[in-house]
Amino acid sequence: MRAVRITAFGGPENLQVTDLPEPVPDEGQVLIDVLAAGVNYADTHQSENSYLAPQRLPLIPGAEVVGMPRSGPHAGRRVVALVAGGYAEVVAAHPHLIWPVPETISDGAALALVLQGTTAWHLLRTSAHLAAGESVVVHAAAGGVGTLAVQLAREWGAGRVIAVASTADKRELALGLGAHVAVDPTVLAGAPSLREALVAANAGDGVDVVLEMTGGPTFTESLAALAPLGRLVVYGMASRQPAAAIDPGRLMASSRAVIGFWLHHLTRRPGGLDEAMDDLVRLTVEGRLRPVVGATVELAQVRRAHEDLRARRTVGKLVLRVSPEQG
Repeated sequence: MRAVRITAFGGPENLQVTDLPEPVPDEGQVLIDVLAAGVNYADTHQSENSYLAPQRLPLIPGAEVVGMPRSGPHAGRRVVALVAGGYAEVVAAHPHLIWPVPETISDGAALALVLQGTTAWHLLRTSAHLAAGESVVVHAAAGGVGTLAVQLAREWGAGRVIAVASTADKRELALGLGAHVAVDPTVLAGAPSLREALVAANAGDGVDVVLEMTGGPTFTESLAALAPLGRLVVYGMASRQPAAAIDPGRLMASSRAVIGFWLHHLTRRPGGLDEAMDDLVRLTVEGRLRPVVGATVELAQVRRAHEDLRARRTVGKLVLRVSPEQG
């Protein structure tokens, strides 16, 4: 089978398309013939060994695929699955991490829902406990998680959704998805500060919820923008800059909370993502949720995909075409 393999940690230049033996499934796993794989920002961390879980070489990156299982209850039907080693023509998957894809949902949309969609769902529901009428700041609002989080926050009654995106086109996309207002994060380089910009976007009040995946000064400014009882949920570190240390006394004095989230902990629970997937698929079929599918690139162009992602040239879901049969 063709696959993308990494034999040395580093940047996109270390992604190599090569021929490898098909994986041997563990007990209970099924093999899936892959049509398309999703590309995530976390994959760029994985390839340089800078993410939460240490990586071992050689490795095949990629966490989600759309394809056809060779066995099991979904054999011969199109499914989406969370896997290890998704940049390949054949993958092994656990049955509790496989979901059927309705005909009306494209491969790209299914890939958007299964990892980034479930992340957005749990950020708002499980971590932030979003209540109707609350304000929500979504950083990287034109990205895979961000485009879905903006829509879900509106769907669930957020009083004001504040999208943060780096270009005018991305801010326009976020507004079209339902954000009430869009903020340029480059205010960090001048005045007002990002904290002031977020508060101004919320009519002069502190914000209730921030979904933060950048790190560095963005984390610090976002925390400062929280209202009493506000929650900042951290789910990424795209800037690769550490955030300033947090003083627990200052958290207590302001009644603010900082919450970490990593989807991996839910994937380890059988059925841990089923409610989110059921909800996301239903909303998509009903036309109330629109997964944004950005670029689709061939397997041989995987380096370009990672370069574009790291340079923030992408919007929505970035798809890696593995089979010419991909829809």
